[in-house]
Amino acid sequence: KTWRKLHIGLDPDTGEIVASELTTEHVGDETALPGLLSKADADVARFLADGAYDGQGVYDCLAAKYGADIALIVPPPKNAVLGGNPQRDKHIGYIGEHGRMKWQTDIGYTQRSLIEAQIGRWKEVIGESLQARDFDNQVCEISIGTKVLNRMTELGRAKYERVV
Repeated sequence: KTWRKLHIGLDPDTGEIVASELTTEHVGDETALPGLLSKADADVARFLADGAYDGQGVYDCLAAKYGADIALIVPPPKNAVLGGNPQRDKHIGYIGEHGRMKWQTDIGYTQRSLIEAQIGRWKEVIGESLQARDFDNQVCEISIGTKVLNRMTELGRAKYERVV
């Protein structure tokens, strides 16, 4: 058996999945990014992702598609050194001065929890495994699942308030 990886692009304001890409275990996050971006119709002003997307290829791909002004919010690894990307260098400097947790709060990285919540909804509503056996049918299954979750999101989302 082989495993599949689902890459999703989420609009944090609406909760809508704007792009989804299913890949095999041989495709990494950075390699899957161009295919994922090609499916996103909306303009992107901010790209928020986990540390697997920390690479010059990701920065180049996003700048080519959305322009150099795109805000890249990707945590650098703990042993990161300053390099050729000004945004990344700014993140490294801020983390070094204020700490990783303050960086996450101040830069908006905590919104990544919205993506994790959507994955949780996916697993609860659609299921944790694919039913189709053929890869092309699995891609179709993912497309249907995306449309189902987006429709459910359109009907309404829970509103949360912090209680002290």
